[in-house]
Amino acid sequence: MSTPLLDIRGAGKSFPGVRALSDVDLDLYPGEVLGLVGENGAGKSTLMKLLSGVYTPDTGEFRIDGRPVRIGSTTEAERLGIAIIHQEFNLVDDLTVAQNIYLGREPRVGPFINERRLNADAAALLDRLGLALDPKAVVGRLTVAAQQMVEIAKALNQDARILIMDEPTAALNDEEVEILHGLIRRFVTPATGVIYISHRMPELKAITQRITVIRDGEKIGTVPTATTEMPEVIRMMVGRELDAVSEAPAYQGSGEVVLEVRNLTTKSTLKGIGFGLRRGEILGLAGLMGAGRTETARAIIGADPLTSGEILLGGRRVRIPNPAAAAKLGICYLSEDRKQLGVLTGQSVRDNIALPSLRRLSRFGFTDEGRIDAAARESVSTLRIRTPSITQILEKLSGGNQQKVAIAKWLVKDCDIFIFDEPTRGIDVGAKAEIYALLRQLSCEGKSIIVISSELPEVLLLSHRIAVLSEGRLTGILDAAEATQDSIMELATRYTESMGIVA
Repeated sequence: MSTPLLDIRGAGKSFPGVRALSDVDLDLYPGEVLGLVGENGAGKSTLMKLLSGVYTPDTGEFRIDGRPVRIGSTTEAERLGIAIIHQEFNLVDDLTVAQNIYLGREPRVGPFINERRLNADAAALLDRLGLALDPKAVVGRLTVAAQQMVEIAKALNQDARILIMDEPTAALNDEEVEILHGLIRRFVTPATGVIYISHRMPELKAITQRITVIRDGEKIGTVPTATTEMPEVIRMMVGRELDAVSEAPAYQGSGEVVLEVRNLTTKSTLKGIGFGLRRGEILGLAGLMGAGRTETARAIIGADPLTSGEILLGGRRVRIPNPAAAAKLGICYLSEDRKQLGVLTGQSVRDNIALPSLRRLSRFGFTDEGRIDAAARESVSTLRIRTPSITQILEKLSGGNQQKVAIAKWLVKDCDIFIFDEPTRGIDVGAKAEIYALLRQLSCEGKSIIVISSELPEVLLLSHRIAVLSEGRLTGILDAAEATQDSIMELATRYTESMGIVA
């Protein structure tokens, strides 16, 4: 076999109270897409941050093309041809798509940025990559999926030889995943390679040549993708057999409609959305990027203003001016944008879990520290959150464990209606099974749930019914028994500008 494009030997890294990596080896060959997998907190992202210069290794040797290299900073990593797309985006919300792509490398005329050329270059790049993005759009106003595309364009524009993708498809639907995989295949040449971190087993089978497994900060092994079954990879990841998740159960609730939305319309996206949510039901929201799934959730909780429409709880019309009012009414929303809207990364695991429920966890107007600690510890145990203690600062945890904390805070709140937007984003296969079981348990307890997911198999697996959106309109509602990926996609692409919803 040829000399590795990248060769890492004996990489180790510790943080206060945590041994993140211990003597890890990894090699990437020219022209290869190497999968890197492991449970949340296994050390994948830490290893990639060592490679990209975000962290400095405690131990280990790094070689590129057989030559020893020292990666002391992100600038040095870029100079060596290493680019990374982080699980948490590294974008400036107030800048445009073009400005983010060329940040620090803008075309200039003297001391001034040449905005016309900047936008033209970005438009040409996006067109070449097949990404339908407006170079002048402000990034902070884009959906998470669109922001992911900006990150991809930014990385591919850096003339990298080694491209690291950390959960690049977490916010993408099947069509967008195919676009991304096409970009990867065009990127890979005899002089380049990709490290692809993902919890989605079918993607690993489709795009990688080998898969390296890390567990508890140690390398378990590397296997050829073509001749290895994914259940074996999962066993290597979790160190145990996973219980199979059965098909979506039949609805067993009373049929009582607990939430009804009528003619929800917003200035920018929604056009007359209407549906009901029954007690004990899991209702999936499906659709392509820009269909209005997240916007529907935000309209329900008062995060986006309505231009028309009404919301009824238990048959009674209610006014929900903001998310805080929604929470008081028993509607809890888990945002798809965990970093900005889901958690406080500078605060502890304990404080994040307790924050929405401080009133309930208080006595005589004072917070009950014992009850807060007990609630936090129970959540950490139930959701298997990997943390040294409940006082650990959240930003020190892996992205998947941060996601679990975001879910935990609403479980402690004990709402009647849960809206989960991409609840398993960045979560490993073992944790996914636990989240699925948790949602079904909540349903059996009479809680009503709306699940938004870019993964159609996940929507089909969890939902009693599936509401499909296209370009801001509801195009149909399917019972679980009749729903398939094909039938969902047919509804997701049904809208036409001139005719509205067509039969």
